[in-house]
Amino acid sequence: MEALLSQFTLFSDHALQDKSFDPSTIEDLMKLFEIESYKAWAAAELEQQKEVEEAEVSMQEVEDYLDSVMESAMDEFRRFKEELESMSKAEMESLVNTAESARKTGNLMEKAATIASKKYIEAALNSATASMKSAWKGLSSGKVHPS
Repeated sequence: MEALLSQFTLFSDHALQDKSFDPSTIEDLMKLFEIESYKAWAAAELEQQKEVEEAEVSMQEVEDYLDSVMESAMDEFRRFKEELESMSKAEMESLVNTAESARKTGNLMEKAATIASKKYIEAALNSATASMKSAWKGLSSGKVHPS
């Protein structure tokens, strides 16, 4: 393109200095300018198309990477969720077992208290009965108990 511009400058200078200059030589040069312009335009368009394709490939790579990262994050989230649910379930089972154990211990303590109170009442009745028998013996024998 620079060679054409140099030649055009030469022809222009020549046309200004020489009145017999043939203008068709500049027309031929103008056609060469037009052809060169179309070539440059086609080359620029081809370069742009190449850059667009490279950008699309880069975008696809970025999208694939993003998808991969998102899938990894979701997998990690699922594992965390499952682990948390497992821990929660184990904790709940532990609490249920502790509550059941406490309920059984409470029932055993209630039974033990019931048995102890029945024995206490039985012992008190036996003591009262023995005291009454002793008192009746003392009354029938004429002896008085020292207490």
